Amino acid sequence: MIEGGYPLEGEVVINGAKNAAVAVIPAALMSEGESVIENLPLIEDVFAMDDILLKLGAKIEYDNHSLKIDARNLHSYIAPYESVKKIRASYYLIGALLTRFGKAEVAMPGGCNFGSRPIDQHIKGFRALGADVRIENGMIKAYADRLVGTKIYLDVVSVGATINLMLAAVKAKGITIIENAAKEPHVVDTANFLNSMGAKIKGAGTDVIRIEGVDRLYPTKYAIIPDQIEAGTYMIAACATKGHIVVKNVIPKHLESLTAKLVEMGAEVITYEDSIEVICKQKLRSSSIKTMPYPGFPTDLQPQMTVLLSLCSGTSIVTEGVWENRYQYVDELKKMGANIKVEGRVAVVEGVESLQGLRLLLWTFGQVLL
Repeated sequence: MIEGGYPLEGEVVINGAKNAAVAVIPAALMSEGESVIENLPLIEDVFAMDDILLKLGAKIEYDNHSLKIDARNLHSYIAPYESVKKIRASYYLIGALLTRFGKAEVAMPGGCNFGSRPIDQHIKGFRALGADVRIENGMIKAYADRLVGTKIYLDVVSVGATINLMLAAVKAKGITIIENAAKEPHVVDTANFLNSMGAKIKGAGTDVIRIEGVDRLYPTKYAIIPDQIEAGTYMIAACATKGHIVVKNVIPKHLESLTAKLVEMGAEVITYEDSIEVICKQKLRSSSIKTMPYPGFPTDLQPQMTVLLSLCSGTSIVTEGVWENRYQYVDELKKMGANIKVEGRVAVVEGVESLQGLRLLLWTFGQVLL
């Protein structure tokens, strides 16, 4: 139940990044010891991943936002559908278990529905490293006596494939080079976590990542980066409500594409070392955005930004450059008074004076309507 019409004021502290957490947690399985992951967001995706770890034989223990993972007595390399159906990031278990056991059987992942989200680049990379990969009865089955480093070129920029292949390559014999790699902050964070375990990864954050295989990984203690999408959501919400907020525990560089767009539209944004202040007391100007892989405008902020643009003066153009089916929320937003026309990957947004309250029914996983 949301009662609108009130400006957002005050301070908010941002949680750890979900997209980093769901990669780092399975990566902890690759050392036969007890690792501690700090600054974890306490959300359903993280809890779903924890449940899978328990079924594989790991022991876990929470202390507020800190998670202790003891992977010494892991007894299974099989993650069936009932375990993984809630979370798409379960595919990271393939790379992690393949490295730990030399074999992995993981059901095709579940999670949010943004249209076609294939994992062909993951499979291509595993095979290039020497794994035998098959899909049988809805299970992805990968086996390898020993993975061997090689050069892998990703046909499309894929965060999931980049991270999964890093997981698989850290103990492969020799050198692995991933070209056309994703540059997102959570790719860098996962690489930093693996390096803290003893891996040798260079180039994360660029489009070429070089991995020198090591014989062993060690338990570690590591803090997850702040969540740029959570931070960006609060920043956009402050502008939509003509508010004044300070967003704390952020890495401002990760939010540069959003910050530049909000300033262009007329908001005042002040950047500090680890916080951002957003002041918006007037109606903002229209603008155009196109979602792209990092450092471009994030696809995960596209729905929030479209809500804001629907309240701006003039006509805005939104182009979805990552997923082909991410306007599923628009029909409900139009019921609230928004004026939006969608044609394929492009949405034309005519600004209106205000939106009206309504009873809404949201169907899809992971779809958030502000």
